[in-house]
Amino acid sequence: MACALVALNVFFWLAASGFALPGGGGILQTLLGGRLIRAEILWQAPDGSIQDTELYRGVIIAVGPTGITLREKDRTEVIAVASTATVRYGAQTASATVLRRGMRVLIAAPANQPADTIQVEGIGGG
Repeated sequence: MACALVALNVFFWLAASGFALPGGGGILQTLLGGRLIRAEILWQAPDGSIQDTELYRGVIIAVGPTGITLREKDRTEVIAVASTATVRYGAQTASATVLRRGMRVLIAAPANQPADTIQVEGIGGG
């Protein structure tokens, strides 16, 4: 699990920088930056295994005991959240109990499993 979290953090760091390609950000920034709605990414973990991660971005419109309802740019999606999910808000780490309606989030979930990582990006917006 620690390797997956490290890999996910590196992924977000690289996506935010867009690999610093000339001409306004590059393909990573275009695909995984602020315009991302949702994505499925296959990547190789440090142990050599292939990992399948689903990403969702939107605004929380409801929080339930086992999941959240997210308003994406093009639809509404109910996303299951693991009871052990990690929520990052700036430099702080918390549990999913801090999630509230109106928070803008980026959610990472292993394919076909509940989300295990949620990055709070701010409040409101689309």
